[in-house]
Amino acid sequence: MSTIAFIDTRGEKISKTALETLTFANKVAQKSGGSVTAITFGNTPADRLATLPVAKVIVARNANDADSQQLTKLVADIAQKETAQVIVFAHDATGKAVAPRVGARLKAGHVAGVIALPEMDGGFKVKRNVFSGKAQAWVEIKSAIKVINHLPNSIPVDTSTGTATVEEYQGDLGTSKITVKETRKAGEGVPLPEAERVVSAGRGMKGPENWGMIEELAKELKATTACSRPVADMHWRPHHEHVGQTGVAIRPDLYIAIGISGAIQHLAGVNGSKVICVINSDPEAPFFKAADYGIVGDAFTVVPQLIEAAKKFNAEK
Repeated sequence: MSTIAFIDTRGEKISKTALETLTFANKVAQKSGGSVTAITFGNTPADRLATLPVAKVIVARNANDADSQQLTKLVADIAQKETAQVIVFAHDATGKAVAPRVGARLKAGHVAGVIALPEMDGGFKVKRNVFSGKAQAWVEIKSAIKVINHLPNSIPVDTSTGTATVEEYQGDLGTSKITVKETRKAGEGVPLPEAERVVSAGRGMKGPENWGMIEELAKELKATTACSRPVADMHWRPHHEHVGQTGVAIRPDLYIAIGISGAIQHLAGVNGSKVICVINSDPEAPFFKAADYGIVGDAFTVVPQLIEAAKKFNAEK
């Protein structure tokens, strides 16, 4: 059984999400007894791609990374040539756009939002969240070809290197109908879907001028900052920091929510967090019901104390 991992290798280094996709594909291949072929695009140097822990990497230098139809054709073409039976994508913006199209083109069963490695004894079953994360379901894929989108931060990442064979894709992807006029980077630091720690705040901070303490706490904890939807809608914070059902869905090891009441739409995007700590002055805030740890208090009193405690802890390490 051949397995394909579709990864985004743009950037100065291979992203955590890409490594997690490769780890997922390698685990599937180990169970099935096959090998893994990674598909990527862009101008990543061949010597960097050669260190990936797979048998082969196929890179499409001529693909428009903003054109999901070109990327669909790329993956489908290689999958047919490699006689792939499992194709793994990350559940990110590109994966969400390409994976369903690949599934339709190859007449494959497709499951998005997978949160664990598949059960392959007597079938092929994957686990995913349902009902906005309130429950989990095992879904069996019975088609010959299986397409999966895994949620970031779902499995431990294997950071080992390999000696992959690198090939350049020579097929014709056609003329792209999309022209990229400008690219803007959405902030610095670790992207929210990859972050292991997240410090998030809501309207309880009373205004954008008070966000300095949130950023300072995040810095001390080596965390990424986030916010609730009202905060992004009021332009207190950039929209790429908005987490929740209508924003970015995250699964960090630690999620600290400061001054956020805990509306169901927000909870749906963060309830995959391993540990949730809520700080709110309202003891009846709904978020406390989902919290592992709760602090009832004024954020302007609690957060500075947390910053000092974090500084002391870091100094003693």
